[in-house]
Amino acid sequence: MAPIGEPERPEGFPEQGFPAESDEVGAELARIAAEAEGPDGGSRGGTARRMRALARRLGGGLGRGGRRLGAGSRGGLRMLTERLLDAAPRIPVRDLATLRAQHPGARTPEELADVLTAGSVRASTAVGASAGTVAVMPLPLVMPVELASELLASAAIELKLVAELYAVYGQAPDGSARQRSYAYLAVWSEGRGLDLSRPGTLLALNRSAALRRQVGRRLTRSGLRKLPSLAPLLAGAVIGARVSRTDTLRLATTVRRDLRGRGPAVPGYWEAAGA
Repeated sequence: MAPIGEPERPEGFPEQGFPAESDEVGAELARIAAEAEGPDGGSRGGTARRMRALARRLGGGLGRGGRRLGAGSRGGLRMLTERLLDAAPRIPVRDLATLRAQHPGARTPEELADVLTAGSVRASTAVGASAGTVAVMPLPLVMPVELASELLASAAIELKLVAELYAVYGQAPDGSARQRSYAYLAVWSEGRGLDLSRPGTLLALNRSAALRRQVGRRLTRSGLRKLPSLAPLLAGAVIGARVSRTDTLRLATTVRRDLRGRGPAVPGYWEAAGA
């Protein structure tokens, strides 16, 4: 399993003074996505450890912007958008041959997509529950950072799912690994299975201003939905788990429907990957 591509420096940050925590945040998000189907991928304990580490990374980098994120800070949202754009090429994505080898019981694309969806929903649910538990702590200024951590962790899990669903349905696009990562991010931000085979699509989506706006809007919508996860006591964990599960399942259902409707780009791709 390899990353989608190599990370690049986000626009808006000079070469000197580029925040080191951006690399650390990207690495932590890559770990969370990679472990989605592992033994701890759906367990609250394993996810909680990763979420605490991610929150520590974000807390230092977002600073005041992160603390004001819950109030809709533009600076905090911009930084979150950049962190996700920076992390996207690092998210580990498996090709179809690897997926089939790891899940030999899945005999059709639909069965394999079911397995991947279930694993991602389980991991996303654990992320939501883990972030929600912060509300039991008497540290209200930390809560927006925890919410930011939940937004980025859920996005990483869902981005990996989107990329692997394109492979499962035989529609992984051409282009460089980095270009594909931003194309999948566009799919995530729009919440539907875009046709990535059209000429010029990947180039147009390559870290463009339009993609930034899309990602920012998606993070804003998700943040508003996840705010109730900061409810007092353990109610936040229950709400966070439910919202995250619903959002990931809705995304998977919509993307799968769109991919299924177009059909594979190369006939016989499924059999070739299992040879």
